[in-house]
Amino acid sequence: MISTEPLLVASEQSSLYGKVVAYTEQIKRQINDGLTVSELTELVVAGMRLTISAVDELELAGSMKKQIVADCAAQIFTEFSDLIVPAPLRPLWWLVKPALRSLVHTAAAGAVEAILPLVRETEK
Repeated sequence: MISTEPLLVASEQSSLYGKVVAYTEQIKRQINDGLTVSELTELVVAGMRLTISAVDELELAGSMKKQIVADCAAQIFTEFSDLIVPAPLRPLWWLVKPALRSLVHTAAAGAVEAILPLVRETEK
């Protein structure tokens, strides 16, 4: 799985920011020739799990935690989604990417409720 090593590197960090930066930097080191849609999805969901785990410990309102996770998922999508598109399709991609980013953000916010119990169960 493409997200295994980045998650291990990120888990060594203590702050939310440190975890997310370590996660994305390790992904950048790991990818060479692009990503598949499946790999991008795995990276976004793993990033969400990492962020959920970190924000679950913070003293914030639930809506703020959900916003942080959704923002992180959208940022991971933005940073790595260009790698799934072949060069000839890039002009079309630039037109649809903002709408897809918004869709990822909305889907991530909705998925937090489903992923949270899985993250808590894994941490036991």
